[in-house]
Amino acid sequence: MKSVTETVIRDQFPFLRDALTLPASQLKAPVLVFVGCGTSYYLARTLAAAANIGGRPAIAVPGAEWTRFANAYLASNDGAVVIGLSRSGTTTETVAAISASRERGLKTVAISCEAGSTILQAAEEAVYLPTDPREGIVMSVSASLMLLAGLRMVGVSITEDDITLAQSWLVALDAAIPIIEGRSHFVFLGAGALYGIACEGALKLMEMSLHPAQAFHPMEYRHGPISLIDERSLVVMLYSAQTQGDEAPLVAELQAKGAQVIGFGGPGDLSIGQAADGPAAALRVLPALQLLGEKVAISQNINTETPRHLTKVVVLN
Repeated sequence: MKSVTETVIRDQFPFLRDALTLPASQLKAPVLVFVGCGTSYYLARTLAAAANIGGRPAIAVPGAEWTRFANAYLASNDGAVVIGLSRSGTTTETVAAISASRERGLKTVAISCEAGSTILQAAEEAVYLPTDPREGIVMSVSASLMLLAGLRMVGVSITEDDITLAQSWLVALDAAIPIIEGRSHFVFLGAGALYGIACEGALKLMEMSLHPAQAFHPMEYRHGPISLIDERSLVVMLYSAQTQGDEAPLVAELQAKGAQVIGFGGPGDLSIGQAADGPAAALRVLPALQLLGEKVAISQNINTETPRHLTKVVVLN
């Protein structure tokens, strides 16, 4: 019997297709600043990379950091547009980042899955994305929706084909159960626009299964972290088409040292899909990474509806 978490993850694709029908305004400014917390911050990293690839200078900053230390991330924020991502629209640090940005005279945009939420009211421009009301503490469909909307806002073309591929990649992950068994060390690798999604994959697995997980740029992994690889390791490689020739030999090294590998877009003990250029690949792989966290949790008899120490919204007094 599927958990509510798994059901929501598997049922997210109609919501994504509906989001394709919403208008997508294009963000243009000397620099775009994406802010968020937790999952939303890793989405911000992906969106900033996508914007830069498309010729729009952008950075990603955690909400509290932007409020308190904006000058540590951007020497001059004149003309910047600040885009805040918050599923609930009430995350204290992200709402504060939008409010502080407006006080500095900056244009603000908010993306949220809660109609009329605090952050949508605080920003000059509001983007509301209806999500599955069954979603619990762990973000799944709402994360995919905010990623889709953000990618479109920075000029990335997202089509029905991308959503169909995302669904097929999720279904293909069902074959991962034998690979997951007995693994307790989890690593996610992704380059370019896929690095933020690798970080999100690691976060999802930690939240859902209570296992430590790490994310790295692939070519950085030999520089120290590879010392942890052994027969307990599961590595998730998010291949990029332009760097697959460098990433595949790394995967072979990790397998030789005992790791099992799930390769999205390239070789692995389980290989799923074809590598592609462009930030749209982030949306294609995200739902499958959400399901991976649930599968690891199930293998450990952990209920992902009540993850330890977590709440659905972080509100600070």
